[in-house]
Amino acid sequence: MAVPRPIEQFQLGGRALPPCAAPLAWRVLQMDIRGGNAIAAFMKLYGSYNSPFARHCRVALIQAGLPWEFVETDATGAAKRSPTQKVPFLEDGDLKLTDSSSILKHIRDRSAAPFLPTVSSLERYCMVNTALDACVNIFLLERYDRLRVSDSAYLTRQQARITSTFRELEAGPLPTALPLGDDDLRLACFLDWALFRKRIDLDEFPSLMALLSLAREDQAFAATAPVP
Repeated sequence: MAVPRPIEQFQLGGRALPPCAAPLAWRVLQMDIRGGNAIAAFMKLYGSYNSPFARHCRVALIQAGLPWEFVETDATGAAKRSPTQKVPFLEDGDLKLTDSSSILKHIRDRSAAPFLPTVSSLERYCMVNTALDACVNIFLLERYDRLRVSDSAYLTRQQARITSTFRELEAGPLPTALPLGDDDLRLACFLDWALFRKRIDLDEFPSLMALLSLAREDQAFAATAPVP
């Protein structure tokens, strides 16, 4: 009988899972064992543990219960393996996907789950992505080029875009119960990352903070929290 890899290696590329994730991880491992033999074929998700885009994909994979492996990848690795030179990207046999949105669509399709089924959910998802992209740009330009918002008219506009988007989202409606759709999961991944990176203050946005608190009650979301 083939012996499967330790669950933390199978699920999260060698990093130990928190206790709350163990039942979910075991169900994923069960999907990879048939008749005492380990199945070799599984999806490979490449990304950074602290990427909000990769995190959303990891949450979806855990929820789907599909066999998969997370491969930690930095910018150098992404430049070699993906034409877009960014993470996340996914390999599923001959299929290669280079954006978190197409990856999520693929995961949801494979597990017969809906992905942004209405125009309004797609609009919210796109709105969140716009603000998230702006926030990531500000973070990276500050980190690598030492360029601050006050130094750039472009970055000042990006910061204003984040604030106006938050105000629109704060006005609701926002969900009050699990499970969350992918529009709200994307928002929760954004908020948790931005707080982790000290990019935002949610004191003025109690409804957004309430959404994040709700998301943190989800086992898959909690299992993929940013790594200090």
